[in-house]
Amino acid sequence: MSLPALLLRHAAEFGPVLPLDLNAATVTRLDFSATNPTVLNADLRDTAAFNELVNTMLTEAGATAGVGGYLENRVIYRRSPHFGPGAAEEARSLHLGVDVWVPAGTPVLAPLPAIVHSLADNDNFGDYGPTVILQHELEGTVFYSLYGHLSRAEWRALRVGQPLAKGEAFATVGPFPENGDWPAHLHFQLMADLQGRVGDFPGVARPSERELWAALCPDPNLVLQSRHLV
Repeated sequence: MSLPALLLRHAAEFGPVLPLDLNAATVTRLDFSATNPTVLNADLRDTAAFNELVNTMLTEAGATAGVGGYLENRVIYRRSPHFGPGAAEEARSLHLGVDVWVPAGTPVLAPLPAIVHSLADNDNFGDYGPTVILQHELEGTVFYSLYGHLSRAEWRALRVGQPLAKGEAFATVGPFPENGDWPAHLHFQLMADLQGRVGDFPGVARPSERELWAALCPDPNLVLQSRHLV
């Protein structure tokens, strides 16, 4: 059985990743692609200004939280050389997870039983910052979830191999600049295979490789189950 089919089969068993209702009217979808002129014309290297832009987008939508991003071809990664392009390389701009834009300090919860697979502080400008990868198992199938842009305080207390119960808070959303220098949000991503990686996994890919990465990183909304992401 494929991982997406397995996740659909167990959909009723997942708990929330954050302590808020992602189906509420106070949640809106945020667009960070080139189709949004507000984002296209913004100075994204100034994180404080970027933060104000996100807050303005939320306010204009009458929302307190924003969601979006899976397989979205985004312009916001141009702010960081971490995403390329290098010489003769295609820039990485295809987002492989879902971002949930919420205030720093918001608890992050395990959506199902897990063990802490690996930890890293990916502290490049525009990178994940403090990162947690959890390992899960359903019907004998092992898969992984990644949580990026966390606060260092709770992250430092975690240990590789640590068991987590479903619903257990294990981290909080981090503030900038310690979260990789982004407006506060959680990057949540699913991976069928880590390909030997530890503490890190690409969250943004080249658009030409969409099919490859989509197969490896199924839709996080299979777990989040937000109507705003359908």
